[in-house]
Amino acid sequence: MSEEINLKEMSDDEILELMQEDLYDGYAEEIVEEVNELLGREMGSYDILIKGLVAGMEVVGVDFRDGVLFVPEVLMAAKAMKAGMEVLRPLLAETGAPKMGTVVIGTVKGDIHDIGKNLVAMMMEGAGFDVVNLGINTSADDFIAAIEEHDADILGMSALLTTTMRSMEHTIKALEEAGLRNKVKIMIGGAPVTQAFSDQIGADGYASNAASAAELAKKFVA
Repeated sequence: MSEEINLKEMSDDEILELMQEDLYDGYAEEIVEEVNELLGREMGSYDILIKGLVAGMEVVGVDFRDGVLFVPEVLMAAKAMKAGMEVLRPLLAETGAPKMGTVVIGTVKGDIHDIGKNLVAMMMEGAGFDVVNLGINTSADDFIAAIEEHDADILGMSALLTTTMRSMEHTIKALEEAGLRNKVKIMIGGAPVTQAFSDQIGADGYASNAASAAELAKKFVA
């Protein structure tokens, strides 16, 4: 952080604005300082989350979608967001702050690609969701167990290989058999996945990138 910036001399709104800029630039240490400064001024943890971190990630999401930012920059921003969230999370839990919902996300069975899926998970966290990231090579049984354990609202599945796309259909059928299909909204994505495929297998939605995935998730819980 440059010498000219003295948080003590700034208004709450100026700090929130600075927080959005620092998040965009991926400055994790500065984000933690700003979060702590606002907490010290008795600003609520939920307000800091929504007006600072989530607002900042929304700009990152739009610029990522529009090709202004690329994966490395988004990962830096997500890392900064995570640093701020580590300070806020226990406080948010205490205050019972409203949550957007819970998302279970994973790369399907047979597939080990996870950069895109991790970006989606970070964007979802940035939008205020609780995210349970199951990682790669996730079976239908693993998805079902996590949905039940975490009382999930949304299931996100990713595939990068045409050969593993069918695992998505298999998981949806398994959810139907388990009587859970109507309990969750199912979103799918990944390089070979299309809207047509999503319609064909009975998913609720398809997103072509991380920013639009977060937008779609927000619509599902609205």
